[in-house]
This record gives sequence, structure tokens and C-alpha cells, in this order.
Amino acid sequence: MASPSNKAFPVSWDQFHRDARAMAWRLADKGPFQAIVCITRGGLVPAAIVARELEIKLIESVCVASYHDYKSQGELQVLKDIAPSIRAIGDGQGKGVLVVDDLTDTGKTAKVVRAMLPNAHFATVYAKPMGVPTVDTFITEVSQDTWIYFPWDMGLSFQEPIKKGSAG
Repeated sequence: MASPSNKAFPVSWDQFHRDARAMAWRLADKGPFQAIVCITRGGLVPAAIVARELEIKLIESVCVASYHDYKSQGELQVLKDIAPSIRAIGDGQGKGVLVVDDLTDTGKTAKVVRAMLPNAHFATVYAKPMGVPTVDTFITEVSQDTWIYFPWDMGLSFQEPIKKGSAG
């Protein structure tokens, strides 16, 4: 996505928590998972919720930066790789590892991480059509031209009506 569009999907903390728990329910019979790798930073919060719900104690992160200015997706950079101890789990290719992120947008980040752990199970809370093929599990699909506003990125402010000029 080039930049935030007029299609906004604001997500409250309550909604995000419910959606992340729904993802944990959906994942409960997909394991067993020995570890979670969260894609930072967006994957940190859902990974914590899923880890609690599925009683997964081993949590690792991989840091892939793509949104450098919160507006446009740029060149991908791996800022922190996955620990060797995670790569040693299962078949050495990710079997038994759950990869968690908040969103798959274009799927570029997921492709980079999937190359690191090709047999891992990939789960995101939200997915856009271009990113859907890169994940195994997601909860809510939104259109490609929708910008998701996560609760950790927002403050309280007035929101314009979707259809302006309507008599109230």
C-alpha cells in the first residue's frame, strides 16, 4: 500500500484483544507449537496474547522493517535475525514454530520470514488480499486499500463520518 487511504479501519484495544484470542482459538488444534517467533514490532502484542492462551513459554522475535515512515512501505530490512536455538527446533526449518504478526499487507515481510522458517505455521490477526497467500491462519480480511489503525498507534480524537453531509 502506498499511503493511508480514506478507508480507515480503527482497531480498539478491546477489539484487538478479542481478535488475537480468536486467533489463539483457531490455532489451538494446529500445533503443537514449541515456540513463537513474533515479527516485530506489530507481532509483539498478538504474540503475547497467543503465548498466554496456548501456554507457549519460548518466544523469540525477528525484526523486519518495511514501514519506515508509518505511511509508505519501503525496502525490507532484516534488523534482527531469528536465534539459532529457534532454528534448531523440529526439522530445523520451522516445524513446531508459530510465526505471529499483526497484519499481512502485501506479504513481502512474511515471504522474507518464511524463507528463514519455511515449515513454520504463519498467523496474523488481519490480512489484506495480496498478503493472504503468505499466511496459514488469519482472523479478519480487509480490502487492500484500507489502512488499519492499531491501538498502539492512536490517541483519542474525533472521527469524520464515513458519509459526510448527512443530516443527523
